Amino acid sequence: MYRILKPLLFRIAPERAHHLTVQGLAATLSLPGVSAAFRKQYAYSHESLQRNVFGLPFSNPVGLAAGFDKDGKYYRDMSSLGFGFLELGTVTPRPQPGNPTPRLFRLPADRALINRMGFNNEGVDALARRLLRDGRPGMTVLGGNIGKNKDTPNEEAASDYVHCFEKLFPLVDYFVVNVSSPNTPNLRALQDREPLTRLLTTLQELNDKLDRGTERPRLGLGRPGELWQRKPILLKIAPDLNEAQLDDILQIVGDTAIAGIIATNTTVAREPLVTSPNKVARIGNGGLSGAPLRQRSTEVIRYLYEQSDKTLDIVGVGGIEDVASAREKLAAGAKLIQLYSGMVYAGPGLVRDIKRDLVSSGAPSPS
Repeated sequence: MYRILKPLLFRIAPERAHHLTVQGLAATLSLPGVSAAFRKQYAYSHESLQRNVFGLPFSNPVGLAAGFDKDGKYYRDMSSLGFGFLELGTVTPRPQPGNPTPRLFRLPADRALINRMGFNNEGVDALARRLLRDGRPGMTVLGGNIGKNKDTPNEEAASDYVHCFEKLFPLVDYFVVNVSSPNTPNLRALQDREPLTRLLTTLQELNDKLDRGTERPRLGLGRPGELWQRKPILLKIAPDLNEAQLDDILQIVGDTAIAGIIATNTTVAREPLVTSPNKVARIGNGGLSGAPLRQRSTEVIRYLYEQSDKTLDIVGVGGIEDVASAREKLAAGAKLIQLYSGMVYAGPGLVRDIKRDLVSSGAPSPS
């Protein structure tokens, strides 16, 4: 089906095509019997796909990356495609429109995207209301990716992350601290050792406080009446960090005792690309994702995993477009993987294909 729709969708501006696709999926799944048919087609499952990472049980290691469903409007529909986990956001305390359009661009020759969305979202309150209203999609793990508003100075950024953390604490299973988007001015400066350590320490202290005083909904697995404890906090990092900066990240992980890393966000680099330099220059600023990011994100995963003596829990994302690139991330040290741009080019069947390959090949998760 996607092979038929893809040429039509690629005739439409990318951001509009995204909205039409997810809205069309939601409308289709609302028809009697369609949801069950979708799950039969896409929700391939096998006990060997199950993972326990960050203390959470995942039905399979393939997740949907942040950015696809910023406001939690379609997470129940996306769960029908067989994801083991869904990451919502990036969400900020207050609603913000993001950067001016156009702000999402396809590079078909490179199987890539460039975006400068700028944390466009309806605000954390809107996301929290939807999660309270719509509830959990079966046993699918939910993550909350949190950021700061564009007009919040870096010196006050911690208050934005704290606000989002408090609002979503009873509603999601893990958090991702996004300080690595290239599309919010000066955001990446928060990746520096001192401000990042302060931010993560603040969130961990809040994590302990809320754990002692907040009633939390269960994930749906485990013993009757069991409640999940403090929430795993992950850090999403840029692929553009050098080895010294990655060493700092490892030190920060140890100092703050966060649960793990998501590697990586989009890149500001523009090489290697097949697309003409003139076309890329006309597009302008933004984060590059998709196939050109594959090698660098894998290098970052491998470096962090090896330098941590193979103890760091890593979610791999960047350039996963087929079963080979998925296996590559897992072999490099990722325990879980996430998709976004690859699904734009390969279609939703990519989730099922990766899971089937992992079962047939017996590919283990790193331990």
